[in-house]
Amino acid sequence: MSQQTAPTTARHGGAMWALVITSVAGFMASLDNLVVTTALPAIRKDLGGALDDLEWTVSAYTLTFAVLLMFGAALGDRFGRRRLFLAGLTVFTGAAAAAAMAPGIDSLIAARAVQGAGAAVMMPLTLTLLTAAVPAAKRGMVYGIWGAVNGLAVASGPLIGGSLTEHVSWHWIFWLNVPVGLALLPLARLRLAESHGTGAPLDIPGTLLASGGLFGIVYGLVRGPADGWTDSVVLTGLLAGGALLVAFVVHGSRARNAMLPMRLFRSRAFAGINAASLLMFLGMFGSIFLLSQYMQGVLGYSPTEAGLRMLPWTGMPMLVAPVAGMLSDRIGGRPVVAAGLFLQAVGLGYLASVVTADVSYAAQLPGLIVSGIGMALYFAPAANLVMSSVRSSEQGIASGANNALREVGGALGIAIMSSIFSAQGGYESAQSFVDGLRPALVTGAATVALGGLAALLIPARRTPGRIVTSAEPAPALEASAR
Repeated sequence: MSQQTAPTTARHGGAMWALVITSVAGFMASLDNLVVTTALPAIRKDLGGALDDLEWTVSAYTLTFAVLLMFGAALGDRFGRRRLFLAGLTVFTGAAAAAAMAPGIDSLIAARAVQGAGAAVMMPLTLTLLTAAVPAAKRGMVYGIWGAVNGLAVASGPLIGGSLTEHVSWHWIFWLNVPVGLALLPLARLRLAESHGTGAPLDIPGTLLASGGLFGIVYGLVRGPADGWTDSVVLTGLLAGGALLVAFVVHGSRARNAMLPMRLFRSRAFAGINAASLLMFLGMFGSIFLLSQYMQGVLGYSPTEAGLRMLPWTGMPMLVAPVAGMLSDRIGGRPVVAAGLFLQAVGLGYLASVVTADVSYAAQLPGLIVSGIGMALYFAPAANLVMSSVRSSEQGIASGANNALREVGGALGIAIMSSIFSAQGGYESAQSFVDGLRPALVTGAATVALGGLAALLIPARRTPGRIVTSAEPAPALEASAR
């Protein structure tokens, strides 16, 4: 059974329920990427631990999340997307409670790793379940809302984490997920219809190669800035991970039921939007990571004050993305995504030109607004471009692959921009921080601009929202002939 189950889903409560359930679940999974960053001093005060231990409270989640995304999508395609979504949500919620009650730093790190595994199963299935529930003609607007919520979660993690830590307790960063997860479980069971992918057996060799390769790469990227890029463990992770991913590509080109068929990348649409997503998250994650520290460490704002002042950037998707989604239905996703990435590059470049040790907020505001509009324009149609570039039966793995590339892009962005920051500046003084921040933001702007160029490689619009059935030729094969 493929994903042609929208009528069934409608009888179970319709597209609106699917949008609410998948958006809230995606928000929780995306939020936990960066929500812990502003709580690290409070966690260290309560639980102890060295600096490396504190970094792992963030990295453990990122690592399991990125590594298992494609495997989670494949499990959903094989055994039922709703069933695995419920399983992932259950694991995520239980692990959040375990993190909130962690008696020590080691148990907190373990809970965060399990939480990331649950998110990896849950996150890619939100998009496939939503696609099954929504008529093709309305997918642009709905994807826009879904993308806006997920974009807001990524960008507002430091604000939410800082506010809860400052005004309540760091434990509530994790407790917050528990009632939400418990409420979503019965709703998802009653309101979402089951759907499957191709029914092909699991690709065990591909799963092992992809998981091992992503583990090595993400581990090396996470540990590189702290341990040094010449550290033997970091180098081993990067080299071994790269070799395993090369083997995964070869396997995907030859295996009959590959986890990620490499023929999908012969589609300019699929290859272009995935390259754009990787570069977008590389530039965005690294920039937010450093700018949130700049506002607190240099300009003297509290975590809550810094988060509020970043709202013109981080909150803009909630205002612009639904409109951008409708616009992509009318003119196609390529020009909207490309425009969004170029605008975000302009915004980051502007911020790089104005940051000083005592810059006023008014001087920063134009860059924050332009970057926010750009981010919103990207998030709205990107999901539609990913899902419409493959057969309906392959949408689960397409979603998993896109999410995995975005996570790797985020880890790479933090690693690269932190290294540039450390090479050119540091934390010794406000001016030293600015000296490191400026070239890092220029790098972020250039990277996002490259993402805009990648988006321009996507073929001109086809019928918006069109989903290919198993009886039709795959878009990947159509595009490869162009």
